[in-house]
Amino acid sequence: MVKHQPLQVYEKQVFVSFVTGIYGCRWKRYQRSQEESSTWECTWFIILCSSFFLLVFWTYFWLVAQNDFNEFNWSVYNRSGEWKDETIPILASTTMGFSYIAFLMILAVFHISFGQQLNLYWVHKIGVLATLLTIISGVVSVDDIWADEWDILLVSLQLAPENTMVSFNRALQHGASSLEADVTISVDAVPFLMRDRTLRRTTDVSKVFPARQYDDASSFNWTEIRSLNAGQWFLESDPYWTVETLTGRDRSRIGNQTVCSLVEMLRLAARTNASALLNVRKPPPEHPRHRSWFMDTFWAVQKAGISQKRVRTVTWTPDTDRGRVRGLQQSANEKLSVEEIRLRGITSLTLHYSKASHKDIQEYLANNVSVTVYPVNEPWLYSILWCSGVPSVSSDAPQVLRKVPYPIWLMSQNAYNFIWITSDLVSLAIVTGIFCFQNYHMIRWRMSGMQNCNPEQIMLSAVTCQSSRDVNIMKEKLIFSELNNGLSSTEEFSMICLPKNTHGPHSV
Repeated sequence: MVKHQPLQVYEKQVFVSFVTGIYGCRWKRYQRSQEESSTWECTWFIILCSSFFLLVFWTYFWLVAQNDFNEFNWSVYNRSGEWKDETIPILASTTMGFSYIAFLMILAVFHISFGQQLNLYWVHKIGVLATLLTIISGVVSVDDIWADEWDILLVSLQLAPENTMVSFNRALQHGASSLEADVTISVDAVPFLMRDRTLRRTTDVSKVFPARQYDDASSFNWTEIRSLNAGQWFLESDPYWTVETLTGRDRSRIGNQTVCSLVEMLRLAARTNASALLNVRKPPPEHPRHRSWFMDTFWAVQKAGISQKRVRTVTWTPDTDRGRVRGLQQSANEKLSVEEIRLRGITSLTLHYSKASHKDIQEYLANNVSVTVYPVNEPWLYSILWCSGVPSVSSDAPQVLRKVPYPIWLMSQNAYNFIWITSDLVSLAIVTGIFCFQNYHMIRWRMSGMQNCNPEQIMLSAVTCQSSRDVNIMKEKLIFSELNNGLSSTEEFSMICLPKNTHGPHSV
């Protein structure tokens, strides 16, 4: 006697097999489970979610920090002593890590929607943990060397070597109305342009004066400084990926650049009717011009023949002698109250864009305090500051900003309404589609009028597309299963519910 078992039909669930296989290496049906996930696996899901949200924060930070990549590389140089683009490996690793964690998050969400157990494969656990620790290390490192840059989250190229005559000419060609320079005083009282404390990054001092390459830039005299090349480093390191776009004539000119004096820059500004913003670094106490640096700067302005009203000075260190510099516009590069600005006789502020809130800008402008925001190299930031009423910005990329005739975020009300309504309709369609996909079998079962049929009959109706012989065998197994459950009389037998698409009565 052959005993027939209750009929069990399993549909091929290719997508579920893919999801559970990639996420937990459970490719077979019998390896899957719809039981509740263990506490340990839930903990790993929390770690995965934490990694994902931390990566979202990290990725967004680097997207908006693109405006300050040059400043980041400069900060790293001041610590490592080697100039190179450190943002490339950071962006590459961030892209790979975000793609990997986001993919695992999508698989985890599918597990939850399918009612599958969250069983993360051990290889993925190692990957998630490594990614999390790497991002935490990155956050700690940025907080150590670039802590001020976190403020940009609240605000949500350069064409030639910096501080050279070529760069100033290029800036004026692209529509700049003011030139910004970093000023250092030599031991023989000549103000020259140099941003770094040493000459290593932007000159060939390591070849000409190898024993003094780590000395302060202000410890050299003007003759020594003038003997250094200030452009070849730009061609060799190509910090802004622009060297390939230069002509042979431009490369030759850049390669022969020397350190620029303050007088040369101010004479160029005077000829082109441009203004100048000077960031003057006060010499160290042992420097012979420690007390007279401001007079050296003042004499350079007079020698250049530029109107004193078009020159603003900013010191990098607190200066008690600020009031002795008469005739020059007094500026500060720190955020001050209106009362302190008036007390110190300051007429303008130069602020980092992360420190310039809309409220502060409006307050300064209302009290006749001019505000210049730096560095502004991206159209989105330029647009935000434009809408905030900022009268001027300092940029390393005037060729980019000149192509922005109006704020890029400006749109008409009709355009805004169209985007808003379209987004709502698309969201509604997506939600409805997901609901129908998740409840497909239930909806089909209810529409087929099989509410009163047992599970074996439901599965039987799902395979009616199979051959007639296979369907008949399944019907036979179904009838025997009902008989084994206690149906013996003809009357009871006739009450069995069969699918509608049958080919006549089936006798045993």
